[in-house]
Amino acid sequence: MFEELAQKFDDVFRRLRGRGVLTEENLKEGLREVRRALLEADVNFKVAKDFVKEVEARAAGQEVLSGLQPGQQVVKIVHDEMVRLLGSRHRALETASSGPTRIMVCGLQGSGKTTLCGKLARRFLQKGKRVLLVAADTQRPAAMDQLEVVGRSVGAEVFVRRDADAVAICREGVDIALERGFDVVILDTAGRLHIDPALMAELEKVKAATEPTESLLVLDGLTGQDAVNVAQVFSERIAFTGVVLTKMDGDSRGGAALSVTHVTGVPILFVGTGEKPEALEEFHPDRMASRILGMGDVLTLVERAQESVDRESAVRMAEKLQKEQFTLEDFLTQLEQVKKMGPLEDLLKMIPGVGRQLKGMSVDDKALVRIQALIRSMTPQERRNPSVLNGSRRKRIARGSGTSVQEVNHLLKQFREMQKMMKLMKNRRGPGRIPLPF
Repeated sequence: MFEELAQKFDDVFRRLRGRGVLTEENLKEGLREVRRALLEADVNFKVAKDFVKEVEARAAGQEVLSGLQPGQQVVKIVHDEMVRLLGSRHRALETASSGPTRIMVCGLQGSGKTTLCGKLARRFLQKGKRVLLVAADTQRPAAMDQLEVVGRSVGAEVFVRRDADAVAICREGVDIALERGFDVVILDTAGRLHIDPALMAELEKVKAATEPTESLLVLDGLTGQDAVNVAQVFSERIAFTGVVLTKMDGDSRGGAALSVTHVTGVPILFVGTGEKPEALEEFHPDRMASRILGMGDVLTLVERAQESVDRESAVRMAEKLQKEQFTLEDFLTQLEQVKKMGPLEDLLKMIPGVGRQLKGMSVDDKALVRIQALIRSMTPQERRNPSVLNGSRRKRIARGSGTSVQEVNHLLKQFREMQKMMKLMKNRRGPGRIPLPF
């Protein structure tokens, strides 16, 4: 997400920070590069022009130009304007004060509406809410079957009626949710390959009949600038309340995210980062701006850790660290929890400064898989006490895991180094002060 844009911004800011004194000429040259980077990221031309104009107005003052660190000050101004461009502040999904929360999901065909319905259902289910998914896509073959599969995968109930139109289906779904005490009802409406009058008329009728708490427009992040054009039309006819950008894990430009809120005035609420039910992030303008400018995103990293790491397990792990009883079995548990948080490269990029160090490098997630295979090929005794691993045992482990003896040795060496580091941490911090893993 935003890899190309982040790289171009990094190049521009590195040149600006390298200058001891920033002149107006230097500033204008840098901002020209910023505008070019935005346009290459498929940002709306008017949005890019307005953005650079605002940055230039704030950065052209004598206070900045003569500052002790003018390059850093310009980066701060760009960051602030980027936050404003992305919507200024995070807005959470609205919930109804009484009765079930009604969420209408709309968008063009292929944008990922049905998948999003499952992801939203999962989020509510994790909070202890009862969720009803309503299959209101009567246009696409097997759309209702797909929603049933999605519903089963996350544990949500699905209402399907194949002999009625979308308006009647949605109205009945909301009535059933009210009668049976559901907390949330999510309406999966139909899309088209392109915007047409029939699609808009149907969505207007569904909205009038169900009075949704939230009307979410799903936009395919891979379509770039065209996503903004779609949003403008939907905004005029449907007056949606929030945007969800999907497939952002495959979009290295991200122009839609940088344009849609500025053009429509409607906030982005979520970003889809994959097909799995858990691959949905709340959208925080300040955090996203920091990611784009290579400043990391520690808060999102912490939130992912809190979602993935079992609290009791973390407490037990801290106690083992305190008593110097950390074993390969515990190491395996830690690896499994890290894998739940997402691709390792994405996690590392959220750490300030690390993203720049990873430039041009790739992080091998399969390395974690190989380590898991190595540890799982050991007996419980070997995991608890690696000192018993002689040559023949190491050969057996290598054969069982499909690796080599060298990899077994490398793992054991890394584990010993980790134990030494933990012992050093304990001695420096004193008793009872080893932090939890997350």
